[in-house]
Amino acid sequence: MKRTFTSLFIFLLLLSSCSTQANDHLPERNEPSRKMKEEIPVDFFPQVYKIVAIGDSLTQGVGDSTKRGGYIPYLQEYLEAEKGIKEAVFSNFGVRGRRTSQLIGQLKEQEVYEAVREADMVIITTGGNDLMKVVKENFIGLMLEDFVQDKKEYEKNFKNLIRTLREINEDVMICVIGLYNPYYEFFSHIEEIDLIIAEWNKMSRQILEQYPNTYFVDISHIFQENGEDLLYAKDYFHPNDKGYQVIAKQVYSVLNEQALKVLGNSKFASSREEQAEHE
Repeated sequence: MKRTFTSLFIFLLLLSSCSTQANDHLPERNEPSRKMKEEIPVDFFPQVYKIVAIGDSLTQGVGDSTKRGGYIPYLQEYLEAEKGIKEAVFSNFGVRGRRTSQLIGQLKEQEVYEAVREADMVIITTGGNDLMKVVKENFIGLMLEDFVQDKKEYEKNFKNLIRTLREINEDVMICVIGLYNPYYEFFSHIEEIDLIIAEWNKMSRQILEQYPNTYFVDISHIFQENGEDLLYAKDYFHPNDKGYQVIAKQVYSVLNEQALKVLGNSKFASSREEQAEHE
């Protein structure tokens, strides 16, 4: 009887040992599910992007025969063709004649403030009316030195604009569309006008480089190469339909290089966090 009991005990002990060793090699129950979540690509779930456009007549769309908002409908079409973008929702606050200092004041308006606070991206056109102010004040005998003092004022206001946007929404992506030279028809005698445009654009780009998640879109060379073909025939200052489409294409090109990936990762991470909170 004792021998039988001892044999039974040894048998159970060996059986328990085998069972433990077998379990050591079994994967965790949730491992396939976890691995699947980690391997989900960023664009698997298309996201809705909120984009705020602020600025001058180029944002309002002056010269656009369709009256749909200048470059915005073209850019919206490009963005929504992206696999990871379900919808690009634009809020257009462009106002003709606005200078950079006035945009800062516009950000204090409740509707604009709330839109920027909730936005994924802000796209800006500014500086053209700051330049035009110099032209109007020195219409007769306009010279290169007339732009020096106003450049300092523009620099101060531009810095303040970017700083204010980040104070409202520290995570918002900022995209600035640069200046182009629309003065060929009226001030062709000022050969330095392209130099002025280049200097103002360089300054804007350098200010943006001080902030993460900012992008500068250079359009000056496109208008310089194509001239009147891209300008509104009634004033030869604002873009025409083709001009706005070219601007949208250039903005999309810059965003598509890196910005959309950064934005997609951010949106995807937020979605994962929200999902995890509800699990």
